[in-house]
Amino acid sequence: MSDELLVVRCQLGERDAFTDLVQAWHPTVERYVGRMLGRPDDDVVQEIWLAVVKGLPRLRQPDRFTPWLFTVARRAVMNRLRDAYTRPDPEPIDDLPGSDETEGVVHRETVAGALAALPAREREVLMLFYLEDLPVEACAQICAVPTGTIKSRLNRARILLRQELIRKGYEA
Repeated sequence: MSDELLVVRCQLGERDAFTDLVQAWHPTVERYVGRMLGRPDDDVVQEIWLAVVKGLPRLRQPDRFTPWLFTVARRAVMNRLRDAYTRPDPEPIDDLPGSDETEGVVHRETVAGALAALPAREREVLMLFYLEDLPVEACAQICAVPTGTIKSRLNRARILLRQELIRKGYEA
């Protein structure tokens, strides 16, 4: 069933439709939050779904659900990041890799660590464009900036990610 149809059914008050919508999008929302914050955060995910419940009846274009959902998620993540910047940083914990890790897991962890080290704006556009596979126009709508700004941020994010991976000793 399409997201547009689910949204319309939700707007008509069908609870089963909202359950289906959450089941379809919950993993994506969790992944987005985890990558943006550098760790899973169920409170932020719940905050996002609460905002979706409240805002879904006012969504005028059900076919634009995906960018709208990411806009809601972005707002919640940015609020959490803003709160985190006001608190002191915890002491870093040295990661000790286990002897049974496979090469692919090490590479994914290295890339995830490098991604987490990027500034929020650059990390966000990389995630939306590459990991969520959204077009530049949708990324621009979610971030509330022109498409040219998204293209610039993508370019800067690629450069910063490459530099961070090199800094961490990753060579492929």
